[in-house]
Amino acid sequence: MTKINLLPWRAALRKKRQQEFIAILVGALVLGAATWFGGHMYFADRVDFQKARNRLVQQEITALDARIAKIQDLEKTKRQLISRMEVIQKLQAGRSGVVHLFEELSTTLPEGLHLSSLKQSGVQLAIAGRAESNARISRYMENLDSSDWFSDPKLNVIQVSEQGQTRISSFDLQVRQSVPDDEEAR
Repeated sequence: MTKINLLPWRAALRKKRQQEFIAILVGALVLGAATWFGGHMYFADRVDFQKARNRLVQQEITALDARIAKIQDLEKTKRQLISRMEVIQKLQAGRSGVVHLFEELSTTLPEGLHLSSLKQSGVQLAIAGRAESNARISRYMENLDSSDWFSDPKLNVIQVSEQGQTRISSFDLQVRQSVPDDEEAR
């Protein structure tokens, strides 16, 4: 039998397998590094994209906060203007009230009764005057009570005095000023 030495062949095969293993190992390392680098780059890009979106959202929030502050200033100005308009409307509505007050005072005044003073405190009127008799004062109070512009007359004081041959009754009364329903609608 012939003797065949297989050691060089086995050593060559081992060397070849070792070179293949090292090539596969280097390829796997390169592929792993490329995969890691690609994943890292992908996620870094996603993080940068989200940061850009967050900056955009923050800029929009800042812009909206500025707009909200401006709207609140406008609302404050609106409330001030509305309150001014209401005051002006009340003043406009009250302009005719003085005319009606004096007109009603003159139309309700019976003959033989003279007013000497008139004081207004809110809606209350204090009226002082003189009359030829107590009946004329009663008639005046009835006229005030039946008027649309006055209500709830209350007599405070009647003082009767003699001036020569005539009796004069001095009186103080209070009446509440009111506004008729059709006047409020205007």
